[in-house]
Amino acid sequence: MVIGILSPSTKKHDTMTKYELYRRAEVKEYWIVDPDSRTVEQCILKNKEYVVKKNDETAVIDVNVLKGCKIDMNLVFADMD
Repeated sequence: MVIGILSPSTKKHDTMTKYELYRRAEVKEYWIVDPDSRTVEQCILKNKEYVVKKNDETAVIDVNVLKGCKIDMNLVFADMD
């Protein structure tokens, strides 16, 4: 599992280039966290392509590669206020 935090200067690289690198490496799950919009894109590899689920700051996200693990995004983004 990979979790990436977007920054304005690397947004294109983080969302396009890394997507392809992770897909080729068969990374089973990766998240793109956008602190500006307080969203998380959860990308889950299925049939060699990513299924993307968009989550907002109120989501409790199931970590697919860690059975039973959930992450409450309210807690993640709480320190940003």
